[in-house]
Amino acid sequence: MFSVLILQLGVVQILNGEAYQEEIDRTIQDTTKIPVPRGKIYDRNYNVVVDNEPVYSITYTPAKGTQAEERLAVSKKLAEYISMDSEEHLDKVTDRDKREYFYLLNKKNKKEVDERLTTEAKADMDNGEVYNATIDLITDEEIANFSKQELEVIAIKRELDKAFSLTPQIVKNEGVTAEEYAQVSEHLSILPGINATTDWNRNYVYDGTIRSIIGSITTQKEGIPAEQEQYYLTRGYSRNDRVGKSGLEEFYEDILRGRKEQIEYTTTKNGVVVDSKTIVEGQRGKDLVLTIDMEFQEEVDKIVREELQTAINKFPYQNRFLEDALAVVMNPQNGEILAISGQHYDRETGEYANEDYRTLYNATEPGSAIKGATVLAGYESGVITPGQTFYDRPIQIGQGGPWKGSWDNLGAVDDLNALKMSSNVYMFYIALRMGGDYRNPYPNGSKTSLDVQAFQQMRNYFWQFGLGVKTGIDFPYEATGYVGPDPLAGNLLDFAIGQYDTYTTMQLAQYISTIANGGYRVQPHFLKEIREPIGSKEEIGPIYQSYGTKVLNKIEMENIERIQEGFRRVFHSDRGTAVSFFNDKDYTSAGKTGTAETERYENGVKIDTENRTLVGYAPFENPEVAFAVVVPGLGIVTQQHQINNLIGERILDTYFEMKENGGILDEGTDTEQDEEL
Repeated sequence: MFSVLILQLGVVQILNGEAYQEEIDRTIQDTTKIPVPRGKIYDRNYNVVVDNEPVYSITYTPAKGTQAEERLAVSKKLAEYISMDSEEHLDKVTDRDKREYFYLLNKKNKKEVDERLTTEAKADMDNGEVYNATIDLITDEEIANFSKQELEVIAIKRELDKAFSLTPQIVKNEGVTAEEYAQVSEHLSILPGINATTDWNRNYVYDGTIRSIIGSITTQKEGIPAEQEQYYLTRGYSRNDRVGKSGLEEFYEDILRGRKEQIEYTTTKNGVVVDSKTIVEGQRGKDLVLTIDMEFQEEVDKIVREELQTAINKFPYQNRFLEDALAVVMNPQNGEILAISGQHYDRETGEYANEDYRTLYNATEPGSAIKGATVLAGYESGVITPGQTFYDRPIQIGQGGPWKGSWDNLGAVDDLNALKMSSNVYMFYIALRMGGDYRNPYPNGSKTSLDVQAFQQMRNYFWQFGLGVKTGIDFPYEATGYVGPDPLAGNLLDFAIGQYDTYTTMQLAQYISTIANGGYRVQPHFLKEIREPIGSKEEIGPIYQSYGTKVLNKIEMENIERIQEGFRRVFHSDRGTAVSFFNDKDYTSAGKTGTAETERYENGVKIDTENRTLVGYAPFENPEVAFAVVVPGLGIVTQQHQINNLIGERILDTYFEMKENGGILDEGTDTEQDEEL
């Protein structure tokens, strides 16, 4: 027996060893990556905003070298167990799909079609060109009378054809019934490459609320965007992976995507899988915790929409250009966005929609709301001193030039009263002096020759507040506004009162926050922290990373407290432009109103309109909430609906009511869950 064993080992190792080694060498190791669910998104109170909804899914993972005939055979079998004969599926079947089905249906069809392309025609073609030319020779009549069952098979094969070797492709994951799932599971042995598993769909819990900020992801059919294919492929993505395509889903793609499960397949050179093993365990994406309080957010949306509706209903004709009301609420100390609302009225449909992205995309003239930046520019440039007085009366530059003045002749005003009563003329004198003209009082009708560098100088000061530059918000895109083109004297005066360059609502929120916190321009942000994913659906994972306060620049101005006092008087002092809305509150607030004269055109006729704005913060002594409100396109009407002031008033009232009732977390408050972790 030992002799026989030794003889057999000799045969195996010596005579046939090389052949067996070649057989071993013919196996190939390939690694495929399996997608995992994305991370969840929570609000600041750990309420789920975006979740993953599990669904039944039928997938197809083809072996290497799988031929079209084999996919057709699998499609026919699979059609016995799942239904894909709805209009949604059948409408996607193209004539090309039908021709390929006809060609593969049987040997007779294939032979007849192959003979239609002459040898001479094939001479200058490669294999791909020959196949395409052959398929094109199938007539419309030959593909005209397929039954519904055959079209269903074609629809299934269409999905199978999208699969890459050893990479799962979803065949059906919408409307898969428990019966279909069970039937496929029971017949996997005769369905090579098919698997019955679970997939996920993104579930946006709060419907329209901040939906445009959250963003969306691609479908598996869309896969990675074609214009960014190389970017994603070099980062381990597959072509059919779902990725963020807008909003926070796009901005935080690297965090939300998770770690793919990696499976190593051992195959023969013919593509037959002989072994597989998991070499990297998959893990769903990390969870985002936003700074937004969803309960407060819904209240802000309600406030902004109600006031927009009231303004339109009250003056439907005069406000026929009014379509948007925008608001941003943030913590001025750390830049956390507490709520962001963009209510849009579609005049064609008569419907209102949440389009919060407009607070980042739409830039308008803000009017007097930016006068705090103008006065601080005057201090810093040395053209005025704290307490300096100018006489408020209309100014005319050049003979026959337009008269430029305030909403009323305010008389002698210092810097504080200029802010309180919103003096345009005071800002005009700052602009004139920055341009080199120090005449006081200004001789009406005379010309002035201003240094055009004053435009850039004043813009430089405005930029320190975030006006005219990017705020740094964690979002794929934000506008910076429009920079006026003509450096004329009158335009410099317009710039000083917010009626020349344009700014977004987010920029105005950063501007007022900079004043509120004493001169620190903090970066606004939606992300509060990142959490590790854990298995339990009800629990939140441990903190992976917290988002700290980021100061973009510090305004080195000794007189910022004077601006704060001027803004307090706007809300709480006699003749303040917003005193009737804020003076009787339990909290002390500060801010600045704004009205910018604008124009629209209707049938070639110019129509005068105005933008209404309001920026503010509270409590005055230790600010914890700041806001900006922008409402463009109002008609000029006596006793116009005070939409900007009403929105601002209701936002602050709601904030402090919710805070008193424990509805908004204070900064630094640990939850019981964090303490346990």
